[in-house]
Amino acid sequence: MRLLTLRLPQGDKTVTQAVRQDGDTLTEINGFADVGELLRSAGWEATAKAANGATHPLDGADLDAVVPSPGKIICVGHNYRNHIKEMGREVPEFPTLFAKYQESLIGPNDDLALPQESDAVDWEAELAVVIGKKGRRISEADAADHIAGYAVLNDVSMRDYQFRTIQWLQGKTWEKSTPFGPALVTKDEFTAGPLMTSEVDGEVQQQTPTGDLVFTPEYLVSYISTIITLNPGDVIATGTPGGVGHAQDPKRYLQEGQLLVTTIEGLGQLKNRVVKEA
Repeated sequence: MRLLTLRLPQGDKTVTQAVRQDGDTLTEINGFADVGELLRSAGWEATAKAANGATHPLDGADLDAVVPSPGKIICVGHNYRNHIKEMGREVPEFPTLFAKYQESLIGPNDDLALPQESDAVDWEAELAVVIGKKGRRISEADAADHIAGYAVLNDVSMRDYQFRTIQWLQGKTWEKSTPFGPALVTKDEFTAGPLMTSEVDGEVQQQTPTGDLVFTPEYLVSYISTIITLNPGDVIATGTPGGVGHAQDPKRYLQEGQLLVTTIEGLGQLKNRVVKEA
């Protein structure tokens, strides 16, 4: 099942609506403004499957971030061996964790804000795990039961701010910088493994199987839930593979007008134009 958050005009404002995708048709899941709200309801899977609300064409749909307001966005650094190598690091014993905030999220086709303050904006294609069931101290064996599904995310990073200190947060959560979507694909329809690609103006920068992780989604759910309760709608961004612009010689960063495309086979594609922030 594929679940999305659709933006709809309502008078002089825009509202959001949780929808189910069936081929080229989006069906409203009545009573739920977005996928995060749906996930926080009891029996969300049955509700989504049974939905028979108003329909909309997928073509031309204005999509929001698939979970627009997650309670937590927890990101993992150094989780692909080829990225660890290109950044000159050692394979970690434990996950490297940092956070993003919901203000950083944008929809799968929204403009990506290039801030006035940074000239080192880099791409980082990632597999996102979305939590569907609350849990604390979840065992790795039980972790899959707590995963609602998966989506595509790009952890766009302002490298000049990221490396100002040993703490990365300030380079990782800039306003309107993180495309996320297009859909939540439920876990019964996706298993980590298919190819993940990022392209800038049609030139492939990253291309690695999503299964080539140091720490698996199940391990991350277990590890993070040891620290803090995971709630439905929370997001774990599982790390990026090799091919980031910061590791190239010479270094390459996103420029105004470029098109950043992030794809994971079986999950979908993000297409974001880089636009200078006013």
